[in-house]
Amino acid sequence: MSPRRAWLAWSAGKDSAWALHVARRDREMEVVRLLTTVTQPYDRVSMHAVRRSLLVAQAEAVGLPLHVVAIPAPCSEEQYAQVMRDAMQVAAAEGVTEVAFGDLFLQDVRAYREQRLAAVGLEATFPLWGRDTTELAREMIAGGLRAILTCVDPRQAPAEIAGAAYDEELLARLPAGVDPCGENGEFHTMVWDGPMFRHPLHVRVGDTVEREGFVFADVGEA
Repeated sequence: MSPRRAWLAWSAGKDSAWALHVARRDREMEVVRLLTTVTQPYDRVSMHAVRRSLLVAQAEAVGLPLHVVAIPAPCSEEQYAQVMRDAMQVAAAEGVTEVAFGDLFLQDVRAYREQRLAAVGLEATFPLWGRDTTELAREMIAGGLRAILTCVDPRQAPAEIAGAAYDEELLARLPAGVDPCGENGEFHTMVWDGPMFRHPLHVRVGDTVEREGFVFADVGEA
């Protein structure tokens, strides 16, 4: 029996990268493409603020084609729903039956994804769902995942961690109440190496800026 064909929602960050790593161990699933939203005015991955050039480099490094969904800023719920419906039609035409996500424990987010995909006849799957996030963070780091914090919500986490490496030292610096995986939106990351990559990316951390209440660290090619 052939494995189920799946797209994987790729945020450019650690959880989606690790979800890909875990999904590739599932012999009943074949991830055939990455799905990413890019905010048009900035030409960067939404929320994670990763440059499109690095997104393309990530896709090449993991060895998968990329489907980019461009969204405006601001983007209404209706606009977002329409562009995602269009993307899912492309997925269905490729014989895809499900989309995998790196979500960890936010039930409302999971329900939203399940409902949206069910409406177009696809299934949402969650390879990392329910994992203890402290254990998962350490597992990712010990497993060779290398990432940089590209976005921080200073209302939830210290602004100065923007641009920091996602490592054991970073975990030790996080105040109590900050999720080690940033699942509550405390921070977002960009992965540059890991067991899901065929080769590392060569990157550098540039300027840090504050925009619309968030602190962003610009990561570019070294």
